[in-house]
Amino acid sequence: MALEAEPFRVRVDEAVLDDLRQRLQRTRWPGEIAGTSWTRGVPLAFVERLAAYWRDAFDWRRVEERINQSPQFRQTVDGALIHFVHERGRGPRPMPLLIGHGWPGSFLEMIDLVPLLADPAGHGASADDAFDVVVPSMPGYGFSPPAVEAGMNPVRIADLWARLMRDLGYPRFGAQGGDWGATVATRLGLNHPQRMIGIHLNYIPGSYRPYLGPGRPPPTAEEEAFLASAERWYREEGAYAHVQATKPQTLAYALQDSPVGLLAWIVEKLRGWADCDGDVESVFPRDLILAHVTLYWVTGTINSANQLYHEATRVPVHFGEGERVGVPCGIARFPREEPMPPRSWVERSYDVRRWTEQPRGGHFAAMEQPELLARDIREFFRPLRSGA
Repeated sequence: MALEAEPFRVRVDEAVLDDLRQRLQRTRWPGEIAGTSWTRGVPLAFVERLAAYWRDAFDWRRVEERINQSPQFRQTVDGALIHFVHERGRGPRPMPLLIGHGWPGSFLEMIDLVPLLADPAGHGASADDAFDVVVPSMPGYGFSPPAVEAGMNPVRIADLWARLMRDLGYPRFGAQGGDWGATVATRLGLNHPQRMIGIHLNYIPGSYRPYLGPGRPPPTAEEEAFLASAERWYREEGAYAHVQATKPQTLAYALQDSPVGLLAWIVEKLRGWADCDGDVESVFPRDLILAHVTLYWVTGTINSANQLYHEATRVPVHFGEGERVGVPCGIARFPREEPMPPRSWVERSYDVRRWTEQPRGGHFAAMEQPELLARDIREFFRPLRSGA
């Protein structure tokens, strides 16, 4: 029997927004070495311009209005208070689908994607492909309060999501995700296979390692090239992950206290991981960038969000002998998602039924290319609906 969740609406106290503007006004700016552009991090002039707009013109209340158009709820699941969007599908037999977000994102990543999945007929597709869409905020992200004890890792979150979906009346469901959402979807496929119709990913967990022991073929030349490129990527671009996985609490004092520091930390990743040719505002308008940063600021959750990197090091996605994600899996490969393994590497541990090379898009597929992602999700799950 489905449980009743508490309806939720976003309304940030005006004093919090006033404090934000005052902090922006009092920013103590660093210097920079001339001519380095983005090679050493986010350029000073870029952050100054965005911060000035954030202080003087950005309208958080408009963001709240947009968020509150979506049906939101909060429910306590195994002791954790979880915020989630729950959009009922418009079709003859909507299929339940849980979508997981990543870092430095939030449920806001899915704002444009959800209507395409819940109401496909209203967006030029078939009503037969409708989904009941559930988008939870990861514990410690946005309006899901932080955990008070250690151990809130992707395995634990997968257990929470499985319980949440049961509480909502869905004994079986599909899962979709990129970034941490892909890691949690993988854990759902591993630990709750009887509950899963299938999983659809637009990212493969960074800690993923298939079993390569006796009886398994060694890496191919293509796979070896991927492993070398992944090592190079983490060496050149992975400083953020290493800090967040090892000393997240130390970093938190700066990001929790300085809105400009938080802005720079997040916007660097938006630019670096999106398919934007170095111009982040060509893909993410400044109001969208600041909506994400402001959500972290007003909820005070950057530290708790970063802690997930530390927690996940305890449970890497390393497969043992005979271990495999046996539920059907679909992969949408966006060209600027890096590092992304070849299909053969993924098939060593996943039951890949569909692999689609997308024409454009990067790490934030739901925001960058919601139509492409929605189409791939519909097409992957379509033949699985009869067994739902």
